[in-house]
Amino acid sequence: MGRTMLGIIVGLGLVVAAAAEPRGEYQPSAVPALRTPAATAGTELIVVSTPVGDNVLMLTVVDPRRKAMSVYHIETATGKITLKSVRDIQWDLQITDLNNENPLPQEIRSLLEQR
Repeated sequence: MGRTMLGIIVGLGLVVAAAAEPRGEYQPSAVPALRTPAATAGTELIVVSTPVGDNVLMLTVVDPRRKAMSVYHIETATGKITLKSVRDIQWDLQITDLNNENPLPQEIRSLLEQR
């Protein structure tokens, strides 16, 4: 739970810092980028922060309960946040294979069941 809170705090900290700091004085290097999911069992949101180039931080937020995710880009120079995409992944998770090469999962299962 502590890692989730850290991820949420980092994301919210960027918003607060952008609102509180005068333009041009925002220092994103003071905020650590998370490279692993900031979540543990029983938490509500999974937050992953990833640097994208020199000036953008990508923040991915997954709501496992709603089976939805959203992606934000945060301009590190200004703190401006832009919602890039939102997706209900409920149906995505029902797909058994997509863009796979042989052997497909059902072929492997069939081979193993023959033993």
